Amino acid sequence: MKEPREELKVSAQRIRVIDLETAGNGANDVCEIGWQDVALVEGRRWALTNERGARFVNPGRPITADTMAIHHILDEQVADAPFWKEVAPSVLRPEGGVVAFAAHRAAFEQRYCTARLTGGLPWICTWKCALRVWPELPRFSNQMLRYLRMPEGLVHEIGLPAHRAMPDAYVTAHHLRDMLNAASLEELLAWSAEPGLLPRVPAGPDRGKGWDRLSTETLIGYLQDRDSDVRFSAQTELTRRGEMETQQDLEPAQGSLL
Repeated sequence: MKEPREELKVSAQRIRVIDLETAGNGANDVCEIGWQDVALVEGRRWALTNERGARFVNPGRPITADTMAIHHILDEQVADAPFWKEVAPSVLRPEGGVVAFAAHRAAFEQRYCTARLTGGLPWICTWKCALRVWPELPRFSNQMLRYLRMPEGLVHEIGLPAHRAMPDAYVTAHHLRDMLNAASLEELLAWSAEPGLLPRVPAGPDRGKGWDRLSTETLIGYLQDRDSDVRFSAQTELTRRGEMETQQDLEPAQGSLL
């Protein structure tokens, strides 16, 4: 199926969506990087551009069976590919530059796309932002958002196979586009710098309840939770009620799967 092309003039304000596939959990285990750009067109709305792609990366080690079962990339496909230090600069420092990077659950990509490689540019986490923009949705994984929302213009075939770098970046970019057209870039960056604001309790006896339905005593109990997203969400509700003057500093985390 032919993808409709964006004919409007693209401004210099461009965000690159990144998705990585890896050989395991090591610091240099990237075996594929994919990207899809989203840009402000004619200064009035955000849209996907035709700039997208993917490159294999030699991880320097065999790909584990666990990760092959997710992305189906084989050792022989990456054996002759360049190493991460050779691939990353060309993708993360594109001609014309970008103002930010984005990824779904961006903490994973940030483990490999370090500040040294990206020039210290900020990141948007589309998972955290989806919690804010579409709190009514029941789940927030990249593929669930795809089918719950059915974003306009998403060509089904280009977004497949799932769990490959370019198709996943392409799907994420549609969520990012819609978020940017619903909220400001500054808001998305601010939300991404905080823990996730969960719309509902993710687990336990209160699972599925909105935080506003919980007693103050219950909320205070959640301040001891191991998950910083849960702690942050409970603190936010207590602050909204005026029962907590300031929120404690919490290390951003993305541990809750919704």
